[in-house]
Amino acid sequence: MQNTKNAIDHLKQHQTYPATKEELVKECNELSDFSAEDKEWFIKNLPAGTYKSADDVIGALGLKPAQTMAM
Repeated sequence: MQNTKNAIDHLKQHQTYPATKEELVKECNELSDFSAEDKEWFIKNLPAGTYKSADDVIGALGLKPAQTMAM
């Protein structure tokens, strides 16, 4: 996932919960500001299930806010 910061921002600010993997994938596929590679990564790495919050999704994907900082 190259666009980690925007993914986290979207999950926290624009996604409604609870949300299933299928709902999250549908939303992801409709976003124009993410690359095909990031969308594919999201789909492959998000485990099936229902998520109660953005933090649940972020944790399931192993995303960390620290990844958003330039090195």
